[in-house]
Amino acid sequence: MRIGAARIASGGRFRPEKSLSREDFDTGLNRSPPRAWSALESSHQGTLVKILIVHNFYQQTGGEDLVVGDEIRLLESRGHEVLRYTVHNDQVGAVSTVALAQRTIWNQQVYRELRGVISQQRPQVVHVHNTLPLLSPSVYYAADAERVAVVQTLHNYRLLCPSAVCFRDGHVCTDCLGKPVAWPAIRHACYRGSRSATAAVVTMLSVHRLLGTWHQKTSVYIVLTELARRLFMRAGLPADKLVLKPNFVEPDPGLGTGGGGYAIFVGRLSSEKGITVLLDAWRRIGGRIPLRIVGDGPLSSLVAEAAVRIPGVTWLGRQTREEIASLVGDAACLVFPSECYETFGRVIVEAFAGGTPVLAADHGAGGELVSDGITGLLFRHGDAHDLADKVIQLHEGAASRARIRAAARKEFEDRFTAAANYRALLDIYARAMHGRTGQVSPAVQHT
Repeated sequence: MRIGAARIASGGRFRPEKSLSREDFDTGLNRSPPRAWSALESSHQGTLVKILIVHNFYQQTGGEDLVVGDEIRLLESRGHEVLRYTVHNDQVGAVSTVALAQRTIWNQQVYRELRGVISQQRPQVVHVHNTLPLLSPSVYYAADAERVAVVQTLHNYRLLCPSAVCFRDGHVCTDCLGKPVAWPAIRHACYRGSRSATAAVVTMLSVHRLLGTWHQKTSVYIVLTELARRLFMRAGLPADKLVLKPNFVEPDPGLGTGGGGYAIFVGRLSSEKGITVLLDAWRRIGGRIPLRIVGDGPLSSLVAEAAVRIPGVTWLGRQTREEIASLVGDAACLVFPSECYETFGRVIVEAFAGGTPVLAADHGAGGELVSDGITGLLFRHGDAHDLADKVIQLHEGAASRARIRAAARKEFEDRFTAAANYRALLDIYARAMHGRTGQVSPAVQHT
């Protein structure tokens, strides 16, 4: 095997280099290390952790891909060595339907390849993000065979819902939760609108549940909210392996002006994101408060029509991360009307960083991240009338808006900075390594 150029049929790549490239992430920012290092590094600068990141990139860059990039930059900026083993879903089209279904359940080539990489490079932790569909759960077995601790971030609900979003036919769905075989998902063709593709995912979940993969082959699962933790516990994951660590925002955009006079929505334009509720609310508002919509997706045509027919609505399409940060920071409020159980709401944290109040649906991640009347306002999920009322309430309350802006910024500084996330991530790595070896590695031992 030639390190750095090894390839497998599914398009996997081992990347020992430390720099990020734009083909991997939207932003390949090379920043100097922050000045505030943890006590860990100031005391043990010569014993840093070596981490292997395993990830199946999506065809369209989304929140998971961005988080992977953010965490790699965070770790590297503190001096840790980060290796990558990645595939990209652009390669799915080159694989036959039958072969893809097989690899979703078990990819023997990935197992051999990854085990070889681990054997040669000897990382202390393998941090897995997404394995579907090209990598498969074989990655856990490769790490286990080499006796290396595994950390899995649960960015979505895939282990309890084949569609990964717990949303079907316009409402939250947990029909498959706790079932040994997710028959309802196959019946409703929940994954990619295909019964055969859904059956492959269901088979993967069921086979590995039966084998004990989810219980035995991962040292620590990272969940992003308490809601997600409760749902995964109900699905049968071990409670003692589920550790809460929210995502973070870096670089810190700083406090925005909040003087733009408009509300803003940022996200995928799809039904589960609450687009129809958002547009119905603005029909009621009647042009009194401008709304800017950032994003793209299957409901783009509906939003484009709304931008013509509903007073005050402007569709901006896709924007860069820097442009989004500026737009959110200048907005009077961010609207988060999601109809599904989001595992997290990164855009909410981005709003907090800019001191922007958030109007969120009162369930899921929004209902957990936003403190009603403190960092924003909550409205009854799915209720366009209540959303419109809350938008007007916030718009007309200048004093309360100023108070909420200060509280939102403080929430970001207390919970969602890179420094806070770094400490939590290292604690998780220490816990995983302790579980694997029975003792804390000096590389992550706090003083």
